[in-house]
Amino acid sequence: MHDTEITRDALLGGLVRLEQPRRGQRASADAVMLAAAVPARTGQRVLELGSGSGVGMLCLAARVPGAIIDGIELQPDLVALCTRNIAANGMAERLNAVVGDVRRRIAGITPNSYDHVFANPPYFNSQRHRASPHAGRAAARSESGEADLAHWIAAMLRHARPGGMLTLVHKADRLADLLAALSPKAGAIRVIPLWSKAGQPAKRVILRAIKGSKTPLTIDPGVLLHRPDGGYFPEVDAVLRKGAAFPA
Repeated sequence: MHDTEITRDALLGGLVRLEQPRRGQRASADAVMLAAAVPARTGQRVLELGSGSGVGMLCLAARVPGAIIDGIELQPDLVALCTRNIAANGMAERLNAVVGDVRRRIAGITPNSYDHVFANPPYFNSQRHRASPHAGRAAARSESGEADLAHWIAAMLRHARPGGMLTLVHKADRLADLLAALSPKAGAIRVIPLWSKAGQPAKRVILRAIKGSKTPLTIDPGVLLHRPDGGYFPEVDAVLRKGAAFPA
């Protein structure tokens, strides 16, 4: 990827420096909030599926300096960019990104070994939604016929240790698909709706689940993101601009 095809940006109020594609999949509030919702602690091993240019990994690492984080990404150009971002942020000793397909075993990524696995799976089913004309964005945002949402959830379950936690963000209208994929092998599922504005339906949900748990599902009150004037509420702004933990 040539320098003319990337931008140099800052996240979390400058805590994270990021090179990302000028076109295609770029940093989003969803990815930053997902990283903030992973309740990892110092010394724990964490895996991100679909790590892209490193937004989630880097934001989580900035908040939890002792976490050891691996990332899997299908697109080699993004893995190379992520590796540069890891080095630029001085995190090469504990972060690593590799090329891999969520459907297959990946060298250096051990199943049943991670304390936390997190992901922002593609939101759209390509059979029901028109994919982006930009190949990189389409790969990140639209399920292919070969790797659908069930494959992503299966990969999360495969790599988490028994009792490990899964955290993901997705569209609220895919909640039934998410629960169907999770429920056979995970429990203690927490559904956290993200309300853009008061009185409107939730468009996104954050889910947390524990591999192997039999604890019943709970639906949280959720998090209201925007004030009536359109700005973020202070606790959400702290997540997006200061690297705070997710307020739920």
